[in-house]
Amino acid sequence: MAEVMMFHHVQGLTDGVLAFAENLRSHGHTVHTPDLYAGALPESIEDGIALIQAIGDEVLDLRVVEAVADLPPGVVFAGFSWGSAKAQGLAQLRPGARGALLYEGCLPITGDWSFGPWPDGVPVQIHGMANDPFFAQEGDLDSARELVESVGPELAELFVYPGDAHLFTDSSLPSYDAAGTTLVLQRSLAFLDRVDTLSHA
Repeated sequence: MAEVMMFHHVQGLTDGVLAFAENLRSHGHTVHTPDLYAGALPESIEDGIALIQAIGDEVLDLRVVEAVADLPPGVVFAGFSWGSAKAQGLAQLRPGARGALLYEGCLPITGDWSFGPWPDGVPVQIHGMANDPFFAQEGDLDSARELVESVGPELAELFVYPGDAHLFTDSSLPSYDAAGTTLVLQRSLAFLDRVDTLSHA
């Protein structure tokens, strides 16, 4: 079974994020869900952005470092929206990463905001809605397509869902899409099973 480090989105470690993680745990995977906001749960995306600015990037980055400090090698890094950037950075830069699950967010692998090229042999799966104003219209979808084209279909998958909701996998928010989330979970579990198989090959 896989070990997963999962980072929450801009509205914090909500019940919906915890429920998603628990679904993965129910299939035998170990899932860590650090709270980078120390208990705060912003009521909106805008409030979440304001909280990030108030806490500061240095403090948040330090909390990420502390969250992963005791992890063994061979972890899958996962994250939702804002948290996907934390997951992607660790998947690309932390030696021994086993994979990345990026939900509703993806940074480019070239140019500004890039962590550099994708590491050899690290599988990645990306999910987002086709008309999400954050994922599709702010460049993340284009970055995801670039990543998949660069890495190749053997290791990289992109799944685009109909709709325009952001944070659609969070069952505690009005943006929740149950049917879409069911597919995301099925595909995430298949990804984790495949990563586990690759690690024992």
